[in-house]
This record gives sequence, structure tokens and C-alpha cells, in this order.
Amino acid sequence: MQVTGEPSFRESVDLMFNRAAKLMDMSPGLEQKIRVCNSTYTVRFGVRLRGKIETFTGYRSVHSEHMEPVKGGIRFALSVNQDEVEALAALMTYKCALVETPFGGSKGGLCIDPRAWDEHELEQITRRFAYELIKRDLIHPAQNVPAPDMGTGEREMAWIADQYARMNTTDINAKACVTGKPPHAGGIQGRVEATGRGVQYALREFFRHREDVSKARLLGGLDGKRVIVQGLGNVGYHAAKFLSEEDGCKIIAVIERDGALLDERGLNVEDVRQWMNGHEGLMAGYPDAKYVADGVAILEEPCDILIPAALEGVIHKDNAAQIKAPLIVEAANGPITFGADEILRQKGCVIIPDMYANAGGVTVSYFEWVKNLSHIRFGRMQRRAEEARSRLIVEELERLSADQNLGWTLAEGFKDKFLQGSDELALVRSGLDDTMRTAYQAMREVWHGREGVEDLRVAAYIVSIGRVAQTYRSKGL
Repeated sequence: MQVTGEPSFRESVDLMFNRAAKLMDMSPGLEQKIRVCNSTYTVRFGVRLRGKIETFTGYRSVHSEHMEPVKGGIRFALSVNQDEVEALAALMTYKCALVETPFGGSKGGLCIDPRAWDEHELEQITRRFAYELIKRDLIHPAQNVPAPDMGTGEREMAWIADQYARMNTTDINAKACVTGKPPHAGGIQGRVEATGRGVQYALREFFRHREDVSKARLLGGLDGKRVIVQGLGNVGYHAAKFLSEEDGCKIIAVIERDGALLDERGLNVEDVRQWMNGHEGLMAGYPDAKYVADGVAILEEPCDILIPAALEGVIHKDNAAQIKAPLIVEAANGPITFGADEILRQKGCVIIPDMYANAGGVTVSYFEWVKNLSHIRFGRMQRRAEEARSRLIVEELERLSADQNLGWTLAEGFKDKFLQGSDELALVRSGLDDTMRTAYQAMREVWHGREGVEDLRVAAYIVSIGRVAQTYRSKGL
């Protein structure tokens, strides 16, 4: 979404980079090396469909190879263009550095409406796109590892992984060429929910710091906070579901392409999702909430937390002044334009930036990549050992209670929970939680401790750029 008189998405990323770079001690040459996109490959290929040849245009951009492989999703959308892909690749570089995953930044896209093609046709298109990238090592376990993005998911990643395996029959690490696969095809438990779960963990960590919460003019914890979510796709759905079911938030509005649903008592997120699944993704007609046709206007409704979780540029200079949320969490990539960011900061709005807030996906993708390279699922070797040690403790407590007539009783449900060893999902969530906590603490240390740093976005860029710069310096640049 491009607003007249505002920088493009790519220009916005560069401008935000510049804000941070001014506060850092870097040579102009190193600063330029980190900023620029290394390369972009454009492919135009034909596929015979419905009795004629259809030509498609796709991109794979590599922003930084300070670490390899490079990492970044592939999106299927009609809006895909080179500038967007390069901007997203840059964000991936900074995001990976911020959450300390050992990847450079990359991104891919295919200019297509995936809803316009049936499953078999989409598979043909995806496989041909993958073929064009694979033969140039733009999909490779050690060089370039894609993941799902807007318009793609587990199904498309499984097709790409299979295409790579067909073209590289002796590569023992073939499954590591792409992440976001279904668990039965080499994926990992918790990957589908990962980005939304990361948003939840980001908010939990934010609310652990009273000083930060007060900067957003809020009080207390997450319980009871009124939340508006824009976009009920994979990220928005999981974030809204977890925040409402596990943290006591009230999802008072959900915005989608055909409008919005509003209920001050709090929406049942799962019920809304089921309705949309049965009504071609549309909200209109949902019986248990107020329907508003002008969904974008709901961004301006009063709430405690606003979560834009769909496209870039939904909050721009023309509507930023009307945004009432004191805390915004960028679950999407680039939902706030550079112009809007200036306005919101002047208003005192606290923004948890995209490169941190939506880093759950790449974090769990990292875990999946490691799993594929190690050829063993997480928890397989230690789960029963954990259970055996826990059982020894419980049995000893029960023996002491009986022998000494102490009358101890374990709380209801404690024994079952304590005796349960960590399976793959539990370990993935633990690793993600630790990653989000550590990354936030690195940001807030800069936010509160470095002169001239006014907000979390600049803090995030400073942390990320600093880590990329360290890696380049260690290479002799």
C-alpha cells in the first residue's frame, strides 16, 4: 500500500536504518555495505495451464551474506515487486541478527493470486518457480533457505522441499532446504503458530517491565487489556487466540478485507475463525458481533493494544494522528510507514517494532533447520530421562509423607504435569520464549541506556546493525 507523498516501503526501511546509523560509530563504507541489497534475481517462466502458456514473474533477493545460509520467506501475492522483496530481505537481515539466528537476510516472491488457481495448478507453478531458484542455488540448505510468507504455507513448502530432493538425490540434508514444512514431511511442531506465539511472548516480556508499560500510559499486566487485531490470517489468528485464551486479553475488534467485527465484551476468536472458514473468508453475517463494513476505520477505535498483522503500510500519515492505541505491536512487516512512525512517536505511542515482534517465525524456522541437519526430533533422547528423574522425586516425597505421617498431599494435577517430560512442542515454545525475552532485553538496554535513542525501533536497529557490523569486521571488512 503506497500513500501519496510518503516514501516507498523500501525507502522507509532505509530511512529507519539511517536514524539508527547516525547514533552509531561506523565507517561510511561499512554502513553502506550493511545497508545495500547484495543481489536480486528475477525469473520469468512459463507453465502450460488450461490449454495455454501462462507466464509468471518471481523474485529472490539476498540482502546480506554476512552469515550463511540466508533466510527469508516466499510470498505469493499480486502486489509482489522487486522493491518490496528487497525491503523485506533487509528486514530479515536485521531480524535474524536481533534474535541471534545464524542467518543472513533474504526474501522471495511470486506475482500471483494463489486463489485464482486450483491446487494441482498451484503445485505446477510452485514447482517450476522452485526449479528456477534451485538450479541457481537460491534454494539450498547451506546457502538460501526459504520459509512460508503471505499466500504460502506448509503445503507449498512441502512441494519446494520435494522439488529440491528430486534435483539433488544424494543430498542427505535435502529437507533443510526450506522450513515451514508439515511435521510429517520434516517440519517441526509449533512452526505454524510460531509468529503469533512470538507476538504473545513479546507482549508478555514488555509487560514484565513496569517502566516500559508506563511509557505506553498503561497499568498492570495483560489481563483485561482491550486489543484490536488487523488481519485474521495465520499470525493475527494465533496472536489473538493465545492472548485471549491464555493471558486474559479482550479482543474487542478484528479487521479483515471485507470489514470488521466489533464487540466490547470480547470476541470469541476461534468462533470467528470457524465462521470465516465456512464463509469464503468473509466476516459479513457473523451473528455474535457488530459488523462494520469500513474495517480500516476500526484502526482508529480506542483500545489498549493495536496489532496490525496483515500488509505493510496500513497505518500511514493520513490516519496516524487518529490512532488512539497507546501501544502498537507490529505483527506484520512494515505496517507503519515512516511518516506515520514520526507522528505516532510525537504522540507518545510506544511501538514494538516488526523486526522483533514477528521474529517468532524465523526463530522456529531456525529450530526446524537445526532439526533437519541433526536428523533427530527434539526431545527424543531426553524426554523419558526427564520423566524418570521427576518420578524419583515424586515417589521419594510420597514415601517421606507416608513414613513420617506428615500428611502431605500433592496439589491436584501437579503429579501428572511434573512427570511429563518435554516433547518437541514444549521445547520449541521454551526456546522461542527465551529468544523473545533475550532480544527484548537487548533492545531495552539500548532504549533506556543510550543517549539519543527515543524508541524501541531505533534500539532494535542499533542492536541488529551492531551485530552485523561485528560479523563483517571479523571477516576483515
